Amino acid sequence: MQFDVMASSLPLADMQTLAKKIEDSGLDGIWLTEGGRTAYLSCAAAALATQRVTLGTAIALAFPRSPMITAQVAWELAEACKGRFVLGIGTQIKPHIERRFSMPYDPPGPRLREYVLALKAIFEAFQTRSPMKFEGKYYNHEMWGTTWNPGSIEHPDVPVYVSAVRPWMCKMAGEVSDGLHFHPFHSPAYIREQMLPHIQAGADKAGRDLSEVMFVIPVMICVGDTEEEVAKTRENARTMIAFYGTTRAYASVFEQHGYDDLCSQLHRKQKEGDHAAQIALVTDEVLDHYVVTAEWNNLAEKLLERYRGIAPSMRIMTYTAMSQMNSNPEVLERWGAVAQDMHRKDMP
Repeated sequence: MQFDVMASSLPLADMQTLAKKIEDSGLDGIWLTEGGRTAYLSCAAAALATQRVTLGTAIALAFPRSPMITAQVAWELAEACKGRFVLGIGTQIKPHIERRFSMPYDPPGPRLREYVLALKAIFEAFQTRSPMKFEGKYYNHEMWGTTWNPGSIEHPDVPVYVSAVRPWMCKMAGEVSDGLHFHPFHSPAYIREQMLPHIQAGADKAGRDLSEVMFVIPVMICVGDTEEEVAKTRENARTMIAFYGTTRAYASVFEQHGYDDLCSQLHRKQKEGDHAAQIALVTDEVLDHYVVTAEWNNLAEKLLERYRGIAPSMRIMTYTAMSQMNSNPEVLERWGAVAQDMHRKDMP
């Protein structure tokens, strides 16, 4: 089991510095989010500053870019990373795609499925210099010539991972993607009982083994050396869950553990502007389903205990390391030590 870190995109010189520090710490991978800055440029900066770590987008937005644009960028990153790059894409929510990017969104599931297939067809054409003719319902790529082909590269099998939460997307991920990015707001029970059967069904439909689908799972981790330090990180996680839990699409994550009305309650308090009451709805009992709480010396063991056996191929990602590093840069070495501890304890 690999142990990675999620990081926000940064000014490019800063990204190079951070990526080198992460690699030197002993962590296994860096996943770049996309917000005000593009994940792709940060991946490029990180690629030029590192030699070992896996680099990927988690996630880059698919629909604002055509599959051809995404494929061209991913191809150059795969070349620069010498096989360490992973393309992670997702849909974002409808208002962002339509009102921020002015691009079509519906239907998101079938559109993203076709996007993945288009990417794979384009990658094949890049590598083999074969004619490009992808005809789909949402995307068509037919105009082609040597001028626009970037040429073959040493590591052409660019993995394409997709983000998924609900059944249709999970099945699609199992059928056509190389991996699945989970949401940090999850529980192992929710993954096993609500997501895994659909991922397996998709893999079965395509005649694939589940081991061909990498599970990338970001985890909200509450950790410290003292009770006070741990308590502080738990309050941060409580606030995050109170925020994520207002999204209707995530109501089933609460319902898995019997909190059937909690999403509605959180949403109501948010609309009222009563954020203190909103956060208070996430009790310690609720919190413990969705976070890992540990001291540094037993964090690796707790992570392995919680996630081992969910899937044949899996990477765990700390979702909270960067926020801690902002106030204490030396904490990065602690996360690297956890990665090494996990490697030792996960050996057969």
